[in-house]
Amino acid sequence: MERSLPSHASKDAGDAPSLFLRLPAVMRLTGLGRSTIYRMVSEKRFPCPVRLARRAVAWRRADLVQWSESRPTATQ
Repeated sequence: MERSLPSHASKDAGDAPSLFLRLPAVMRLTGLGRSTIYRMVSEKRFPCPVRLARRAVAWRRADLVQWSESRPTATQ
């Protein structure tokens, strides 16, 4: 079965992908650093995180997939 996201992305119990990703998983998935992610969020160039609890935020996996697919590809 082919997966659209890397196998190192967070997973729930079983084989279903997580609905939300915390910052370390977002950094691995995108290759961006913490400061870059938050700078791009403030510039409205990266999906905003959602609040999970008083001191916990995460990103919707679907938002990250959509953002990734909208990025230009490198040309040779």
